[in-house]
Amino acid sequence: MDLREVDRLSAAYGVFQGDVMFIAMNLFGINAPNAARRARVEISLDHASDDAFLIIVPMNRVNSPFSLDADGVLWLGHDRIGMGSIPDHDDAISGYFRKSGQVITLNPNARSRCTGCAFCPNTLEAASDPRSRDDKSLHELLDALALDASPGRPLSAVEEITISTGCFEQETRAIHFLESVAEVLRQRRMTSAVGFLTSVLRSDEAFAQIATSVGGLMLFVTLECFSNRRMLLKSTKASLSPDSVAGLMHRANDAGLRPTYNYIVGLDDLSCLSRLAELDAEAKIFPNYQVYQSHNPLMDGTRAQGADSVEFYLKARQIIEHFWLDQPLRPESWRNYRPLWYYTFGKESLTGPRI
Repeated sequence: MDLREVDRLSAAYGVFQGDVMFIAMNLFGINAPNAARRARVEISLDHASDDAFLIIVPMNRVNSPFSLDADGVLWLGHDRIGMGSIPDHDDAISGYFRKSGQVITLNPNARSRCTGCAFCPNTLEAASDPRSRDDKSLHELLDALALDASPGRPLSAVEEITISTGCFEQETRAIHFLESVAEVLRQRRMTSAVGFLTSVLRSDEAFAQIATSVGGLMLFVTLECFSNRRMLLKSTKASLSPDSVAGLMHRANDAGLRPTYNYIVGLDDLSCLSRLAELDAEAKIFPNYQVYQSHNPLMDGTRAQGADSVEFYLKARQIIEHFWLDQPLRPESWRNYRPLWYYTFGKESLTGPRI
């Protein structure tokens, strides 16, 4: 890929050049000297330098057309295209801020210990995410985050806490943990909404209990893919039938929760995307459609046919947009660090916090 190819794809698909570049960075990774295998880096492109995006990408893909030099200059081939921050190792840290400090993501259950999904990078890196087993450790985690909070923005002003972890194998354990989180927030007089990424919350009884003890939980169902689920997913995810997800989301809606889902673009053929429309009709938050990132040759082999090209993801973007253009929900850049949308959605400009 080079700038000429970026311009060609931009014209062919009616997509801003910056979106093409960021999608390509997610797909190909970035070659950076002495960087961790996977890292967080803030990128601002030269032709839109007022907008910086945080991306989390493979940083050791030596064949990538993108490179980040020691001075922080981002290159596409021999052409300078932007600037990047010092790469920050993406070990599975226990908590961090998003949306300019308004949202916290927690990894409280040692997600590095979750080793089931073939596409997950967690097992490739040494992680520093101790398991939060009780209310005391949750308080300690929030105390630590309070030290990193923006000046003048106390934790009591945090509008949302999203729990991102893959290690709750049982519905009862997930419910118990959510109730602990809700109790800790009450003790700290925090009114933050709670979000939870999971595939184990499925029953009407669970939804009713959560609605009573936690409130209007934002439920991110980790669907991930339709094809080859037993090969690609750990057993607790694979046991969730894709055909049941729309009904699950509908029942969660009826219980007063706010459901949506995670889906990784690149694991399925494009023909599978038509199956998302039924789920989209139930979503209360714009779904997390993620560009599939491969970190080694073995992961390369799990991609769908054609999903090693940027064009695959631009086609997927068009298919998904077809449903959402007439609906009110839009992508929020800070919510997804490997999305299909950055500056634009269809012909619309995307605004709001980027990081």
